[in-house]
Amino acid sequence: MAGWLFVITLALALAAVHRPLGDYMYGVVTGTRSTAAERGAYRLIGVDPAAGQTWGVYARSVLAFSAVSVLFLFLFLRVQDKLWLSLGLPAVTDHIAWNTAVSFVTNTNWQAYAGESTLGHLVQMAGLAVQNFVSASVGIAVAVALIRGFAARGTGTLGNFWVDLIRITLRILLPLSVLFALALMAGGVVQNLSGGADVTTLTGAAQHIPGGPVASQEVIKELGTNGGGFYNVNSAHPFENPSGWTNWLQIFLILLIPFSLPRVLGRMVGQNRQGYAVVAVMAVLALASVALTVGLETHGSGTVPEAVGAAMEGKETRFGVAGSATYAAATTLTSTGAVNSFHDSYTAAGGMVPMVNMMLGEVAPGGVGSGLYGLLVLAVITVFVAGLMVGRTPEYLGKKIRAREIKLASLYLLVTPALVLTGTATAFATGNNATALNTGPHALSEVLYAFTSAAGNNGSAFGGITVNTPWWDTALGLAMLLGRFLPLVLVLALAGSLARQRITPASAGTLPTHQPLFVGMVAGVTVVLVALTFLPALALGPLAEGLS
Repeated sequence: MAGWLFVITLALALAAVHRPLGDYMYGVVTGTRSTAAERGAYRLIGVDPAAGQTWGVYARSVLAFSAVSVLFLFLFLRVQDKLWLSLGLPAVTDHIAWNTAVSFVTNTNWQAYAGESTLGHLVQMAGLAVQNFVSASVGIAVAVALIRGFAARGTGTLGNFWVDLIRITLRILLPLSVLFALALMAGGVVQNLSGGADVTTLTGAAQHIPGGPVASQEVIKELGTNGGGFYNVNSAHPFENPSGWTNWLQIFLILLIPFSLPRVLGRMVGQNRQGYAVVAVMAVLALASVALTVGLETHGSGTVPEAVGAAMEGKETRFGVAGSATYAAATTLTSTGAVNSFHDSYTAAGGMVPMVNMMLGEVAPGGVGSGLYGLLVLAVITVFVAGLMVGRTPEYLGKKIRAREIKLASLYLLVTPALVLTGTATAFATGNNATALNTGPHALSEVLYAFTSAAGNNGSAFGGITVNTPWWDTALGLAMLLGRFLPLVLVLALAGSLARQRITPASAGTLPTHQPLFVGMVAGVTVVLVALTFLPALALGPLAEGLS
């Protein structure tokens, strides 16, 4: 009962903030006035805030900004030992610096290192935390650009990337982060510049307890669906996640913006009910995932789980099964990747659900921005399939879905499966699966999860596999880069194609896309596409393990 109350209060809180936060974000991305700080930033980088960009210019701006970010963060990590607040730690090795730079710029936040023993405070604050802000802003900006494509009336422009980036960072992410960082500090999350303290444990052993600017990093890692952790054990560490209510708050922060963005969609296209339909799809898939994860871990089969009433291995006792399993579902339904329990220790079926969440494209509600534009692509696929069934030209939000649009949407859906399955096969073909601590189906699950997490820009780890080798750091880094920017460019190309069209008035043959039927169709298409693509791999991994 306590577990379901945890989930119910979370759902009620998200429902309560959906409209006000969505309306506020709508005002930010559609407003024409700039603050003094924003005008100064525009002058500094030489941007005309009134100039619109075509999809090609918008995409090149995103790619150029991200390329510079990767280079800067890589160099920052490589010279860490010469920086202030390095805590005496050495420079990060080249392959881990590459992997980490790509990871944080792509909003993946995969970590092949232990944070407290690898990175100094300045790198955490000026390197990783900064990318947590701007990579999240990039995702929201691209989602808004796609919405502008649907709302445009033949203009062909999608807004201005630099304006979107600066406004979203300064007006949405920064104020919310300051507010909730104070809440986390009040809950006991550490925030200082201390190098740590040496203490004597209850058993008489000496232990070094590291400090640092944890709360400020923790809040944006959740709010921006970034993931990662200041400490090696992530949000299972009491300095990052001290109690049951901070655990609830962190899950709330993970879901806050993704569940509110559909309101922006409804406002921008002038049909709030379309936003409600999108958020309904997200809610249906999310509730199913949470129920499955909690249920499978609560009723785990086996002598020990049945004796103690739940599968407690790998769970944090402060949070219990429900608090841990709900966190696992939320962090993989989005592209967050933060963890407060060890997914490798979940039951075979329970561990498969977070994996499937990522394979769904993380659209329920998904990462900040990326979840919304992923679900809109699935909606485009759905109306196309429906149009074929009734013999009419498919339309969505007043725009016709023609050959060009469906090709771009189809390519978008193929990117992640191609990266995941190719990467997994390559790891086994080259013998790099030997770094897994297990054999048989569970080893396949560990490798499959790693590439699914990287290509889906999630960043969570199944565990039980060593990935801080040059091969793994390079391979997963490439999966992160391609998994982020190929779909992003395809989405912007789709937005540009839609923006060049004029609005087509609804007719008697137009499929209503705001009713429960369409909600069910989009959810069904999402699940079926994943099942057809990944079922063979799942059958050899977690399903085979669960049935053995």
